[in-house]
Amino acid sequence: MTENVITDHSTQLRMTVYASLFAALVAVGAFISIPIGPVPIVLQNFFVLLAALLLGPRWGVAAVGVYLLAGICGLPVFAGGTAGIGRFMGPTGGYLLGYLPAVFVTAWLSQKGGRRVWTDITAMICGSLIVYGCGVPWLKIVTGMPLAKAITVGMLPFLIGDALKIAAAVPVVKALRPIVQGRKQ
Repeated sequence: MTENVITDHSTQLRMTVYASLFAALVAVGAFISIPIGPVPIVLQNFFVLLAALLLGPRWGVAAVGVYLLAGICGLPVFAGGTAGIGRFMGPTGGYLLGYLPAVFVTAWLSQKGGRRVWTDITAMICGSLIVYGCGVPWLKIVTGMPLAKAITVGMLPFLIGDALKIAAAVPVVKALRPIVQGRKQ
């Protein structure tokens, strides 16, 4: 019984470290930003999707939650080195909030699908759609632009990049999943 308790504590510690690492990686992804309008091109969503697939629903949400909380508390972790709760009231607020359900659903779908390549790809597509489903309507509301324009400005320019991020995530997940889950390759 003592061995199980030690293993549980060891697993908890390992996953806490990984969640912290992914919170930091999402923040780094925000600094890799190309401003093209009200919504910049960033690598945040790449790391959100990786956190989902590698950490699972519970720890993935923890990682993204820590990232968002750090930004709310004033650490400059959002796109362009910005911070504060006011970012959630701006054009990118819906995208930021969309990361939480996206990471959960992506992780859940991946787990339910047996963590196979095609289920991971499908899960990442669904997660990306959730981010857009939260972000585009919020962009429309905040800016007052028509929905068609919000889609044109807040989603269409990012689809090719998202496809490339999903394609890049597949080999990364394949290489890192056994390590993160504590299994030998």
